[in-house]
Amino acid sequence: MSTTGNRRPLRFATIAELLGEIDRIVAAEHEGRLRTTGNWTPGQILGHVAAWIEYGYDGYPLQPPPWFIRLLLRWQMKKYLRQGMPGGVRIPRAPEGTYGTVALPTEEGAERLRRALQRLQAGEPAKYDSPAFGPMSHEDRIQLNLRHAELHLGFVQYAG
Repeated sequence: MSTTGNRRPLRFATIAELLGEIDRIVAAEHEGRLRTTGNWTPGQILGHVAAWIEYGYDGYPLQPPPWFIRLLLRWQMKKYLRQGMPGGVRIPRAPEGTYGTVALPTEEGAERLRRALQRLQAGEPAKYDSPAFGPMSHEDRIQLNLRHAELHLGFVQYAG
């Protein structure tokens, strides 16, 4: 993602609010009003957010960082839950600085994210701890994924 692009400020209190935003993005795509201000397509953004939810159920594609980095990130987690996730963070040795960046059509990315959010909303327990933040409560996992969605969906622009 570009850190210089104009991002919309977003704040999702619930998964339902995020689902509503996904519907608005898909509608804007159908109406020809959708664009992004970053480097990824809308489908890539939606798929990326979905991928990071799925990793908690299916396994993460990376090894945990060194213990001192995990300690720092764990300490920062509550701040991220309150204030949002910082932009421009790159995972060392990750292609494109992160994972889950496959180019997808908008509708496909939206459907993938809806399915991932359904698992999260249904209370399906995560099988894998976050490599960065370690074990977390289900509610913290929801909130962290909402903050992640805010960060990336802010690059998706539509009028109306």
